[in-house]
Amino acid sequence: MKIGLYFGSFNPVHVGHMIIANYMLAFAELDRLWFIVSPHNPLKTKSSLLADHHRLELVHRAIGDNNKMKASNIEFKLPQPSYTIHTLAYLSEKFPNDRFALIMGSDNLSTLHKWKNYEEILKQYEVLVYPRPESDGGPLKAHPHVKMVNAPLVDISSTFIREAVKNKKDVRYYLPHEAWEYMREMHFYEK
Repeated sequence: MKIGLYFGSFNPVHVGHMIIANYMLAFAELDRLWFIVSPHNPLKTKSSLLADHHRLELVHRAIGDNNKMKASNIEFKLPQPSYTIHTLAYLSEKFPNDRFALIMGSDNLSTLHKWKNYEEILKQYEVLVYPRPESDGGPLKAHPHVKMVNAPLVDISSTFIREAVKNKKDVRYYLPHEAWEYMREMHFYEK
């Protein structure tokens, strides 16, 4: 099986994430897509993150009954900070009959050279890249294992949602309904 790995903080997950995930499943020749909820991105400060289990639950609720998608807590069990190369090696060893493809935005591709062992990632895994308004992907977009996909441009960010909630704005349509309900019930990001 070919499994797309969509890494992120998902702080919170929003409709933009879900549109990209849906697009990748429908158009990028994937059999499954796993949301890899990251406990700590080495390039971000941990203090701004909602608790791991809450972000995982938001993703579970966003996915609902779609059996081609999965919310994964695999990185919660691995040493932190999380490095994508370690997670990929672990998954490849644990699921030797599956092929994994990395899903990322063009903004992440343009900084991939800063990632730990990025050359190894590019050598061993396909990288599916969706467009982001602020970046064309940089020089690595020409790499033979990088596939630029024509996913819809969705300019919604988790930062925007957190700020809007803090400012008492209604963002119900920016998140899948079940995730929004959970966020509202738990009063996430209100302070």
